[in-house]
Amino acid sequence: MLTKRKKLSRKEIKEDGLITFYYKAVGLYETHKKNFLIGGVAVIVVAAALFFYNQQKNSNNDKANVELARVIPLFDSGMYLEAIQGNPNAKVLGLKKIVAEYGNSDNGEIAKIYLAHSYAYLGKVDEALANYEDYSGSNDLFKASALAGAAACYESKNEFEKAAELFRKASAVSEENALNPQYLLSAGINLLKQKKTTEAKEIFERIKKDFAATPSGREVDRYLAQIE
Repeated sequence: MLTKRKKLSRKEIKEDGLITFYYKAVGLYETHKKNFLIGGVAVIVVAAALFFYNQQKNSNNDKANVELARVIPLFDSGMYLEAIQGNPNAKVLGLKKIVAEYGNSDNGEIAKIYLAHSYAYLGKVDEALANYEDYSGSNDLFKASALAGAAACYESKNEFEKAAELFRKASAVSEENALNPQYLLSAGINLLKQKKTTEAKEIFERIKKDFAATPSGREVDRYLAQIE
């Protein structure tokens, strides 16, 4: 049971800058400035709330990981609609529901990329684009995949300038990404579609120089020939 504490004087309140900052930060300073006797309890409550939030987030991440392991075989088998919707009889949660329930976790964000890919393979460009652009995870490979996926969606909409920009961004996320040559090639192709031959040539020559041994490096000559 709480016991009544001595009410703080104005001087003590003024000197306690941390308490003042805390209450201002949460928008409650004016309401509670005469009732700081419960301030210590309030701080404990907020700390506890943050702790349980982080615990819940970790729990959601683990749950999303389990559900992803169940649904990805459907995606890998090309069963994209079933991957999106799930299979209750087989106790497989669909990607759409995984994102809805666990989208605030790292694995929930990964599910968002698989959901976007599934929509893209089904030709549902707007749904795919919405999920690519909603990705906010921390994994560099999936960041690049989200950018490239969005770029492909814009390309299908004939928005070649936006597509080229996003393919370039995808190639710059991580130097370790093996798909960088393909992202750059796609950027160059979209620049060609805009008749921006100088910029396209720079990208193609970079691919030929830095990624000659890759499939994109072997393919780039035919695009350079179009410019020449």
